[in-house]
Order: sequence, then C-alpha cells, then structure tokens
Amino acid sequence: MLDINEIRENSEAVRQALLKRMDELDFSDLLQWDKDRRSLIVEIDQLRQRRNEGSAQIPKMRKEGKDTGDIQEGMKAVSVKIKDLESNLSDAENNIQSFLEGLPNIPDDDVQPGDKENNEVIRTWGEKPNFDFTPKDHVDLVTALNLIDYERGVKMGGSGFWLYRGDGARLEWALLNYFVDTHLKDGYEFVLPPHILTYQCGYTAGQFPKFEDDVFHLEPEAGGKFSQFLLPTSETALINFHREEILPEEELPKKYFAYTPCYRREAGSYRAQERGMIRGHQFNKIETFQFTRPEDSAQALEELIGKAEHLVQGLGLHHQVSKLAARDVSASMAKTYDIEVWIPSMDEYKEVSSASNASSYQARRGNIRFKRQETGKNEFLHTLNASGLATSRIIPAMVEQGQQEDGSVTIPEVLRPYLGGQETFEPQS
Repeated sequence: MLDINEIRENSEAVRQALLKRMDELDFSDLLQWDKDRRSLIVEIDQLRQRRNEGSAQIPKMRKEGKDTGDIQEGMKAVSVKIKDLESNLSDAENNIQSFLEGLPNIPDDDVQPGDKENNEVIRTWGEKPNFDFTPKDHVDLVTALNLIDYERGVKMGGSGFWLYRGDGARLEWALLNYFVDTHLKDGYEFVLPPHILTYQCGYTAGQFPKFEDDVFHLEPEAGGKFSQFLLPTSETALINFHREEILPEEELPKKYFAYTPCYRREAGSYRAQERGMIRGHQFNKIETFQFTRPEDSAQALEELIGKAEHLVQGLGLHHQVSKLAARDVSASMAKTYDIEVWIPSMDEYKEVSSASNASSYQARRGNIRFKRQETGKNEFLHTLNASGLATSRIIPAMVEQGQQEDGSVTIPEVLRPYLGGQETFEPQS
C-alpha cells in the first residue's frame, strides 16, 4: 500500500510514476477525502475537549448548588455532534483505504513504462543447444522416459495436473534437495509454512482484494465470503512471517526460504505450446524471501537474482535475465527481474524465477516495521522475494536441452549425487 503522506506532498510525481503501469489516474477525490479527514479529526478533538471541560464543571457546579441542566443539555448536543462527525470520519477513512488498496506499487525510477514489449534482456548465459538430429519436445521426452504420467494426472485431478512417477519423482525431489542445500549454505532459514492461509495473508501480500479470483477459495461453512485459500506461492505465507511485528534493526536482514506446492486457478485458455508442465494448477516451488532496511533492499535484490541465476547455471541451462517493464511487474512490486530458461520446442524463453523488490508496499499492508537504532523510531521494512526455483519449467528445459539422439537425457552433474550417481535417463521399452 502507498503512503498517503507521499501522495499528499508529491501527488503529481506519484501520479506520473503510476501512469507507467496505469491508463489513467486522478487523485482529486483521494486528496479531498484526506483533507476532510484531517479537518474532521481537528473538529472532533476540539469538541471532545469541550465535552471534557463541561463534564469537569458539572460536579463543581453541583457542589456549589448551581443548576447543571443547561450545561448537561449542551454536553448531550456536543456528544451527538461528535457521533455524527465520527460517522463522517469513518466514511472518509474507508474511502481513503479503498482507494489506496486499489493502487499498485510505485515503479522504481529505472523501470521502463509499458508492457512486455518494453522488457529488457540484461544478460544471457550459455549457448542455445544445436542438435544434429530432430529433437523431441518435453512432453514426448518425459513420456518416453516414464518420468511424467499426464493421463493419470488428469484422471486424478482433471485438466492442468500431472503425476511424477519413478525416476520422474526422484528427479523432482533431487531438484528440490539441490535448491534446499544451496539456500542452507547461503545462510537462509528453512521454513515449511501452512498450505491453507487466511484472507489477511493474501491482503498483506497485495494479492487481495484485486486478485481474489486467482486463488482456490475454501468456502466458510456458513457460506458468504471466503476466509481461507490455498496458497498460490509461499511468498504469500512468508510475507506474513513478521506481520504486526517490530524487529530490532540489528537483526536485519531476515533471510528465509520455503518449500511448498503452489495452487493456482490459471483461468483462461492455454496456448497450444503451453501443454505439459508449462502451465498447471499445482507445481512445486522453493521461494526465497528477505526483510531488509530500506537502504539495503537494492543490494538484496541483486543477491536474490544472483542466487536464482546460480541455481540455473548449476544445471547447465541456457537462460537469460530480463528486467520487466512496469505493466509486466506484479501490482505489489516496484521492480522485477525474470530468469528465463530456453525451451527449444517452443522457440522461446520461459520464466523460472521472478526476483522482485516490493519496497515498503507489503510492509505497510502488514504493519511490518523495524526500530531504527539511531533515532529510536519505527520504520517500515522493505520486502523482497524470488523463486529459487520452480521445477515445472526447469524439467522441460532440462530434458529438452539435455536430450541425446538415442532418446536419452543427460542428468546435470549437480543432481547426480541425489540420484545415486545416475548419469542419464534412458527410454523405457
């Protein structure tokens, strides 16, 4: 959520920044509600002071034998006036809150305006594989290698689900263990959060109320508005780790990572190329997360990008890093970089990690602060996250980039210790 003080003091600068990612924006109503709110607070405080002074006079007047009828009537009128003004104040505050909830984060100054067409490739790593045979796509490869069973996955869960089996299940677990071991070596704390979260978790993450329909709801027994949902990413859980807390500055940064399946509705039609594991309703992901001081968040973002890149490079996968334009950045984030692996059969790069800086946007929604040692004042933290990594696109990239003419797939060296030293996956007869 944005700071109303910043909008009040720099409304045109904030408006111009937000127009990088919005079609139109007018702060007139918001600023009027804010002006009304501040005037109402002053008037209410003055009336409360009058009421308190009058209430203090009544016992003195009674002690002196004086009639208190007029002053009591006056105090009743003041109380009625206060109640009316408090109702108006509540309306103004609700209007302000609703308006602010609907605003996305302010993009960083160096984030380009516009949509995906303005994304910028920052760097690439490795070379696109050249095959001297006709390569297969990942769906045919994992089926022939008996790694993934799509038919039984659909039978169990419906469209958008798959089933890992045999070496495929071992491969999935090997990838997750490789990610986990790397993050532990880097000093991140391992967290296994709940898969069912409360509405407040989605609100703090900045996903609710605008993107409520993107998640699987758990309807309350009595009906009505949902109060719990299946987590779409463990970022939604981790941002709430320190919700409503004030952290000592000396404990920062806080660095966490979590493993969870991710559950997503993925509404809309899939492109023909996005079959198999490219898009689905459930997939495994490890998420890294940091809580930092504002002045440290830019460097923390570089760290998270580097960690995600290191994991992909360890697998030997050709990939690129892209800096996203404002409209391609999720609403809660000020800046995002995507790490995108090459999928030969699709002739395109697909994102396997988004590394993002939310600045203070999420912290304001969750009231997450730290106490500055120098001033003793409480300030909002900055929050950052990055996939580290999601497996559902890593496996397609790995089998396609590592395929051999005989239909086998070379296993990356970093995964072999988790697979008993196995070097290849061989087609099943």
